[in-house]
Amino acid sequence: MAEMDRHIGNRIRTRRILMGLSQQQLSRKTGVTYQQMHKYEYGYNRISAGRLFTISQALEIDLAWFFADMQQEEKHDSMPHQRMALELTRNFALIDSEKHLEALLQMARAMAGTQEETPVK
Repeated sequence: MAEMDRHIGNRIRTRRILMGLSQQQLSRKTGVTYQQMHKYEYGYNRISAGRLFTISQALEIDLAWFFADMQQEEKHDSMPHQRMALELTRNFALIDSEKHLEALLQMARAMAGTQEETPVK
């Protein structure tokens, strides 16, 4: 069960960061302490069904999302740059200019050493 607790906590942390919320802000929205939210996110404490429902409402996400990719979850907690990748994704989605989006995408491809063409939608 500890693996499931870590998976759900990781999903909470991922969604929180994508929404631009701090742990403090999410804890206020859900009525738990900052320390408790930290324990949930790192899988130290198990989350009750009722609390998970409250968190799903605060994160504006369906309950099933927390369990998605459960079997595919890697054994390690997260990649080293996960927070930066999530923040980059969140900010990238806020850019309105297709020209700027394409320029950033080209820069990322060049820095990563890939030249795969993926159309911007």
